[in-house]
Amino acid sequence: QEQLLESGGGLVEPGGSLRLSCTASGRSFSGYGLAWFRQAPGKDREFVAAIRWNGGNTYYEDSVKGRFTISKDSAKNAVHLQMNSLKPEDTAVYSCAIGRPITSSVRRPESYYYWGQGTQVTISS
Repeated sequence: QEQLLESGGGLVEPGGSLRLSCTASGRSFSGYGLAWFRQAPGKDREFVAAIRWNGGNTYYEDSVKGRFTISKDSAKNAVHLQMNSLKPEDTAVYSCAIGRPITSSVRRPESYYYWGQGTQVTISS
């Protein structure tokens, strides 16, 4: 059974950094798009960043541009989300997802058909 597994969440102070990772068992990422979404309590799921495995095109939500970086690790079949200058409003459960979105739909959750369970990220002093 195919699974996406996130890791790297935790509690950090404002201004700190975290690196999230997403790996898959039973699937190569080749040909797919990988995305990170987040959901805070009482809020809708929000697009964070995405990357196309072939070609490496990246996409970011405006509020994380310049602070977050999505990247791929071909050797480990993993996608990473480096998060710097973290803010309390970044607090959420972060989930990775895989799909084949067209460019105009890369930010839409319905473009992805496998999701991980999520990892909690809490930014607090």
